Amino acid sequence: MCRSIQTLYNVQPAASREEARAAALQYVRKISGYRKPSVANEAAFERAVDEIADVTWQLLGRLETAAAPRVREHVHA
Repeated sequence: MCRSIQTLYNVQPAASREEARAAALQYVRKISGYRKPSVANEAAFERAVDEIADVTWQLLGRLETAAAPRVREHVHA
């Protein structure tokens, strides 16, 4: 789907809220077809990014695993 979205779960160093928001932004861009929305759609676009970022962060906090964290080669902080 979105090749630039990185795995955020069970990685070391741990993912940040900023990374969750960046992933949400890429997702909204992909499904809306907008890289930058028009003024008329800007509020809806930003709200979607914020809501998806929040839900993503909640999901990351709720997932459980016994596997050791994967070491990330590239960290985009």
